[in-house]
Amino acid sequence: MRHPIILAVCMAGVTALAGCGEKDANATVERAFKDVNVVDETNLSDVMLTVADPNEAVSYFARSVKESPDRIDHQRGLAASLVRAKRTTEAVGEWDKVIKMEGATPEDSVQLADALIRSGNWARAETVLNGIPPTHETFARYRLEAMVADSKEQWSRADSFYEIAVGLTTTPAAVMNNWGYSKLTRGDYPEAERLFGEAIRQDNTLFTAKNNLIMARAAQRDYTLPVMPMEQSERAQLLHTMALSAIKRGDVETGKGLLREAIDTHPQHFEAAVRSLRALENG
Repeated sequence: MRHPIILAVCMAGVTALAGCGEKDANATVERAFKDVNVVDETNLSDVMLTVADPNEAVSYFARSVKESPDRIDHQRGLAASLVRAKRTTEAVGEWDKVIKMEGATPEDSVQLADALIRSGNWARAETVLNGIPPTHETFARYRLEAMVADSKEQWSRADSFYEIAVGLTTTPAAVMNNWGYSKLTRGDYPEAERLFGEAIRQDNTLFTAKNNLIMARAAQRDYTLPVMPMEQSERAQLLHTMALSAIKRGDVETGKGLLREAIDTHPQHFEAAVRSLRALENG
């Protein structure tokens, strides 16, 4: 009689253990899926911040902020996406929220300053940059410092910041282009030409640097294209830029010749150059 009782107790124990094991297994699975979801969310956020359509990214992060208003990463994502979408006024408001949240860093203030410059608020951008600890030495910070100094025509200060910024990045082409444009506006054409050339050597796809290089050379009445990688359509556009620069400096016949060459070079109909040449020929 005792055996059935012992058997029943043992069976109950096994069932209980099985139940505990099942609960533990379910908890483990839930934790695993939670970890996977965090990874997926991080990957999706990265995609939204880099390759996704900017306005889609704004919608994604706006929903994320609504669902988890205390998460600073979502708030940063929304602010950064608004910058990418060129909605800079809204971006300033969102970066203002970021810098007041727990976990905010000096880099968040740098991004706020960037958004302020994009929206044309140079005075407040300078104030924000001045409030960042001097120990926060990053490429983004010094690039903005240089731009603010440029806007105030503080040339020595701008040059110093540009030089520091170039030394803090492995991809200096864009900042070299900015520095060259600063030299161009000051009338230092040889130095501007040198910096644009350096920018192109760093990134030979940077068309703005190529176009600026042509303007720097034309300002010195050098109306020849330098040796550099360029597609046929780019070559035509650069010839057009050179032609307009020549005409602006009073070298009209040279400009006409360059316009004709631009029209002949372009793989398609080059309407802008055709209009410019027609206007010149019609007096």
